[in-house]
Amino acid sequence: MRRRHFLYGAASALAAPAVHAQSSREQTLKLVPLTSLYSLDTIFNTSLVTTNHGWAVYDSLFGMNSKGEIRPQMAEGHTLSDDGRIYEITLREGLKFHNGEPVRAQDCLQSLKRWAGRETFGQTIAQFIDDWSVKDDRTMRIAFSRSVPIFLEAIARGSASFPFMVPEHIARTDPYKQITDPTGSGPYKFNVSEFAPGSFASYSKFVDYVPRPEKADFTSGGKIAYFDRMEWPTIPEPATAAAALTSGEIDWYEQVQPDLIPQLRKNTDIHIGSANPGGFNGILRFNHMNPPFNNVAIRRAVMMAVDQPDYMASITGNDPTAYRECKAMFPCGTPYGQEIGAEAMQDNMDKARVMLKASGYNGEKVVILSPSDVPTIGPMGEITYDLLKKLGMNAELAATDWATLTNRRALREPVEKGGWSIFHTWAASTIIGTPVEHFAMRGLGQKAWAGWFEDEKIEQLTREWMVATTPEARTAVAAAIHARAIDQVPFVLCGQFQIRTAYRAYLSGVIEGNAAYMWNVRRS
Repeated sequence: MRRRHFLYGAASALAAPAVHAQSSREQTLKLVPLTSLYSLDTIFNTSLVTTNHGWAVYDSLFGMNSKGEIRPQMAEGHTLSDDGRIYEITLREGLKFHNGEPVRAQDCLQSLKRWAGRETFGQTIAQFIDDWSVKDDRTMRIAFSRSVPIFLEAIARGSASFPFMVPEHIARTDPYKQITDPTGSGPYKFNVSEFAPGSFASYSKFVDYVPRPEKADFTSGGKIAYFDRMEWPTIPEPATAAAALTSGEIDWYEQVQPDLIPQLRKNTDIHIGSANPGGFNGILRFNHMNPPFNNVAIRRAVMMAVDQPDYMASITGNDPTAYRECKAMFPCGTPYGQEIGAEAMQDNMDKARVMLKASGYNGEKVVILSPSDVPTIGPMGEITYDLLKKLGMNAELAATDWATLTNRRALREPVEKGGWSIFHTWAASTIIGTPVEHFAMRGLGQKAWAGWFEDEKIEQLTREWMVATTPEARTAVAAAIHARAIDQVPFVLCGQFQIRTAYRAYLSGVIEGNAAYMWNVRRS
């Protein structure tokens, strides 16, 4: 990775609509997100920038505190029947959407159903639901066919996407069709008229938001908007964004390229934090629908060849303190993250070539999608391209921006018709630490995450894990799922690493978690 030098004069990249030229700088939080915001649909698009948008404009029935405990958020509380099958959730009074309409149980129930129609965690939960209904405008009733103790945790934590609450008429949209109406009930309201997809987004404080009385803690508690306005300018050049942070033109740079960290650390006016304390996991994802990676033997050959330190060095500025190897599919350091993959993940090119020759690979083209605008993902594509060429595969690197990549990865056509073979991303350890949440491991086929891995054995075991009644039983089932995933190779783990965030020292109350949470942040 080449070294970058700070570039100054970034003001042109930060230009906001002229109508707001007179707005008070002190009352505006300016954040440069990881990637440009295009999609406003947190169910349709699981990109981090879209999820960040979701946390700003939406709210949730339940949240989780920093201890991992479930706490009511929009909910006033809930009851559970003696047999553990029927949940009744009651909303707090006075909740409103940004359009002034009251938040009703009907809105929330339909929001849950849309989430469960696409998100892997939700799909698994929905298999056990007999009936979704409302008792009145403040109370919803969800009846299960059997006790599913993990239900509240599922809707309080989410996974690749989060079950945010939206108005009923929006929530009725097919989860595989993208919504464009960003009406929510969260602490900030999206300024639709100012939105320039790919270059600028802004938000205004929602004055009718009713925060909880408790102190903000992770995704729970009082989500108070302390700024009247937020702006998200796109600055694709990392050094330019870092320079804007140094000069105070922006307040927060969500994810900083590793080779820029040392110079930023020298500035006492800038705080360096963690974009997610639990760390991230590099993922090499195959397209399982089309050749050549519909052949498990070829997937095993690639996994045998992968050298995790190569990938991790490329995205951490070769900082050995910022990453670790992990010969597993569940993240190391999580309850199920046992390193059982050492035999299959040897970083042995000679063995991999022998395996590839025996696999029946016949020179099919492999198209690797690589986002050149994401410094913590793009280099992984370059490493894979080089690895596959050395392995003897017909590889092609398709460099693009992240927004284009997410659109192309939705295509299920073969590469000859614009499809793809491999893309890379990363996932926080906190959202792929269990069988049901691990979207890259789930075997849901046509309903699965991009790549469409299908494996009924993993799905059956996941259902068993869902209804297991003891920690010991869950651990045993998770181990069986893990072994099956190592054998079937739905993806390859490229290692674990940390990503740094940076913001001006005058900001206080920043909550470090799975996303860039906009509440509780104030200017000291």
